[in-house]
Amino acid sequence: MSQMQYTAGGAAALAPREYHLAEEPHPENGTSLGFWLYLMSDCLIFAALFATYGVLGRSYAAGPTGKELFDLPLVAINTAFLLLSSITFGFAMLQKQQGKKSGTLLWLAITGLFGLAFLCVELYEFQHMIHAGAGPTRSAFTSSFFTLVGTHGLHVTFGLIWLITLMIQITKHGLTHENNRRLMCLSMFWHFLDVIWIGVFTFVYLMGVL
Repeated sequence: MSQMQYTAGGAAALAPREYHLAEEPHPENGTSLGFWLYLMSDCLIFAALFATYGVLGRSYAAGPTGKELFDLPLVAINTAFLLLSSITFGFAMLQKQQGKKSGTLLWLAITGLFGLAFLCVELYEFQHMIHAGAGPTRSAFTSSFFTLVGTHGLHVTFGLIWLITLMIQITKHGLTHENNRRLMCLSMFWHFLDVIWIGVFTFVYLMGVL
């Protein structure tokens, strides 16, 4: 074998091999199982925050109480925004099952608007409390309140970012199998946030004004 043939053979042997798969090796229901495990871990986080608020929620340190700070009608309206967003997400899933891309995008957009309205009202409430001298460092009550409610608000924010990203993907690629799977995960996440907020509304706001 000549030197040239040996060099060519060695280069071919050292060249990186390319593998092409006909489809993505994604286990059936693997994403759903993994996402359920994530939601269970999130449940533990919120359980710890609820427990912390339960212990510290009456430690006012001679500062304002929940009864003095909470605007229950405004919080009720904000709760309605989030619950309506859950309903509109359900309509989006119905449109998805029928294969209607435009209808799915429309109801997702409405869901996003309700979620954005919820965040705006929550930020207004935070600003009002801070302006009234009840910021996160005022007492153990305000610290636990801002941590619990703020953590939920961060989840809604991440949900909105996910929603917008998914709408862009659906616009570009349509209701593919992958996008349908992502929609299902986002739907579980969004309804999970609704359930957590019902707990916040009951445990923090309703009990706080009694």
